[in-house]
This record gives sequence, structure tokens and C-alpha cells, in this order.
Amino acid sequence: MVRAGLRMILESQPDVEVAGEAGNGREAAELARRRRPDVMLMDVRMPVLDGIEATRLITRDASGRPPRVVILTTYELDEYVFDALAAGASGFLLKHAPPEELIHGVRVVAAGDALLAPSVTRRLIEEFGRRPAPPTRAPTGLETLTERELEVLRLLARGLTNAEMAAGLHVAETTVKTHVAHVLDKLDLRDRVQAVILAYEAGLVRPLA
Repeated sequence: MVRAGLRMILESQPDVEVAGEAGNGREAAELARRRRPDVMLMDVRMPVLDGIEATRLITRDASGRPPRVVILTTYELDEYVFDALAAGASGFLLKHAPPEELIHGVRVVAAGDALLAPSVTRRLIEEFGRRPAPPTRAPTGLETLTERELEVLRLLARGLTNAEMAAGLHVAETTVKTHVAHVLDKLDLRDRVQAVILAYEAGLVRPLA
């Protein structure tokens, strides 16, 4: 019933095509491999293979450009959603979000952006703080960033919006967008979620006390 409702909402849009449906995580991973959709809506709790492991399989498929995965959840940010983001998901949507929010979210992720509100990014950092700190590492490509790009990465990982970063750096918002794009490109990151995780693992940012 949930899938039927989602399909009806998405197929009402002229620029959206539903490539298929899967009833469990294993089927979802296989569907991703065969159909190569741009975006996949993934439930966390599924039989055979849960959504977290399915997301990990899908986003780490090296045979081509993997789909962007959006997690569907009942709550704003639970432990399962955090694990799914760490597994490579590009964001999340509430299962009972209004149709226009669902459609907007699919388009945002299809365009290459992360579907993660700044407030949730901050909570993601807080969640990192409750977990054992990983060994600090220097990701390949970090040394290619300019001082300003490194500064933007730190602010981005703190959950600031482009507008907030622009105000703090006293530059235009379009300039910030350019810096963010350069950071993601140089570090070969898919979106802001990956940037948050990388910044934490590299020791560039720590949870606020």
C-alpha cells in the first residue's frame, strides 16, 4: 500500500518516471543494478536485507554511476537513519510527508544535492560525538583545497546553510555555492552528507560541547 501510494504521487509528475518497485533490500539492490535509476526511495526495515545494507551495496557499486538513495523514515532522525547516511544515503524523507515535499525531495536529490536540513546536519554531528571517535585520517584530496575552501568545508560540516556561510564570510551566496561545488568536486564527494562525515573523520570538526 505504501509503494502504491508513492508510485501514484510520483507518476503524477510529467518529469518523473517510476523505474520499478522492490519488496525487500536484496530486490532493491538487484533493481538498482539492472535499471540504473537516478533516485531510489529506501525503507529501513525490510525483509531479507535491511535498507541500510541495501543502501551500502547500491552506493558502493563500482560498475557505473550508482543511484542516489533517499531514506524513508517514520521519525526525523533515529539511529537507523544515521547508519543509513553513513552507508551512503543522500538524505531522508518522512514517510508521511505531503506529496509536494516528496516530489521536491526527489528532484533535489536527482539534481545532485543532499536532502538534509541544516538542523539535522547539526544533530548528525552530535551523533558522531556520542560514538567512539575514529582514527583521524587525511583523506586523499584534502591538500588540494584552498584555505577558503577548507574554511567552507568546516562551516558546511557544522550545518550552516549557504546563506549563513555567506553572511559569516562576508561574500555573496553564489560565491559560497561555487566554493561548496569545488570542495565536493575536489574531494570526489557526492553531497553534503559525505562532506560532514569526511570532515569529522579527518578531524576538521568536532561536536560542540
